Amino acid sequence: MHTLPLKLVTIVGEAVLAERLPAELLALGAKGWTMVDAQGEGSRDMRSGLVPGDNLRIEVVVTDAVAERILDALAERYFPNYALVAWVADVHVVRGEKYQ
Repeated sequence: MHTLPLKLVTIVGEAVLAERLPAELLALGAKGWTMVDAQGEGSRDMRSGLVPGDNLRIEVVVTDAVAERILDALAERYFPNYALVAWVADVHVVRGEKYQ
């Protein structure tokens, strides 16, 4: 089966960004996104409940160029002001042409 090498960008952060982030991802070149509620513990420990809302996890499959634009935008607009983390993984996608 033929696959296309692409990037999977995963973003985990504050649920308050649930409306804002998907629209920005599309504007940066993503063809779609998947978002689910998330729970966890990290460098800032577990969410204390002092900040309203839970966490979210957003995933997008994109080209290298779009992944770079997304990470640059996150670093500039979100990392300084929100509890947010992102990572990129290489993936091989069936029907990858849908993401170009």
